[in-house]
Amino acid sequence: MNDPRYPIGKFQAPVRYDASGRATSIDAVAAVPSALRAAMQGLTAAQLDTPYRDGGWTVRQLVHHVADSHINAFIRFKLALTESEPTITAYDENLWARLPDVQGTPVEVSLSLVDALHARWVVLLRAMQEAEFARAFKHPERGLMTLDHTLAMYSWHGQHHVAHITELKKQKGWK
Repeated sequence: MNDPRYPIGKFQAPVRYDASGRATSIDAVAAVPSALRAAMQGLTAAQLDTPYRDGGWTVRQLVHHVADSHINAFIRFKLALTESEPTITAYDENLWARLPDVQGTPVEVSLSLVDALHARWVVLLRAMQEAEFARAFKHPERGLMTLDHTLAMYSWHGQHHVAHITELKKQKGWK
């Protein structure tokens, strides 16, 4: 691992989107809750407040961020499926990570939220027709984003943050 910010590498969009790649991405989204819980297993309160890298978020912030980010992704999917290229609202994830609920809410709350959210999201993803993955929303900073691209990005995103935690545990020798 060269760059601790990207323990599994930076997101690489697929060259083309197809049913096989979508199925793999959906399976990766479905695996996030159990992978995140497994990564969190046995961590102490002090460990939760350890940054995964110098200048990076703490484990606590990472867990709450996954919940925040994936809630936004789920809503963006639903908007794109029910509206014609809606413009979504961007948010500053670093500011969200510093809000009082992040420090004051037990991580179990966000772990449970990710469990429930992903249960709903995966049902939606597996029910979508191929043409629906071409639907899109307008991101104010990134432009038009298809649901195919967004699915691929979030399949990477969950694994990316789980790896932040697992790599920190390896680095620190935590069990």
